[in-house]
Amino acid sequence: MNSIPRLVLVLTLITAGAGLVLSLVESVTREPIAEQRRQEMLRALQAVLPPADNSPDEDTVELVVGQDKRGRDVMRKFFRGRKDGQLSGLAFKVVAPDGYSGNIDVMVGIDPSGTVVGIEILSHNETPGLGDKIAFPEYKKTFAGKNLDNADWRVKKDGGEFDQITGATISPRAVVGAVRKGLEFYRDNKAEVIADSQGGTQ
Repeated sequence: MNSIPRLVLVLTLITAGAGLVLSLVESVTREPIAEQRRQEMLRALQAVLPPADNSPDEDTVELVVGQDKRGRDVMRKFFRGRKDGQLSGLAFKVVAPDGYSGNIDVMVGIDPSGTVVGIEILSHNETPGLGDKIAFPEYKKTFAGKNLDNADWRVKKDGGEFDQITGATISPRAVVGAVRKGLEFYRDNKAEVIADSQGGTQ
């Protein structure tokens, strides 16, 4: 009978010890992981933004873009790049929910007028050798210089001017649609997006 309380005590000590170890490991790795994610974000921002001499991840504004199925606000964060104190460009993430294999996360970089500087595919699950070509440089560069006024934001198969990928129209269609919606949101909310911290505009 005495062995049962002893066993419970040993198991309790082991569990407590394991919990303490996990807590220590988490506290030690938290900052390096956060810094790694920040560096990944900065690389994506540098890939799509015009030249900037500030830290765009520290100069941001968030706006409500809608609500999810539970009625909670869905936010979009705009990263603002500055050169010599003047706004040089902005970046924001859009999600294409209608990719062939699920969500496609895209970082979009624009100049203040709303013209695309570049895009970066942050994550996707598209088919290797087909839909995954949306992440290839030659595909991404087709967005540069495009805006809502000088481009028909549809793939060529739908009558637009953006190339589709042979055998994988769904993936590029999803990306084009998501980027277009992001540009429309920026156009409709530009004053708030570029407003400085004192409430003015630049």
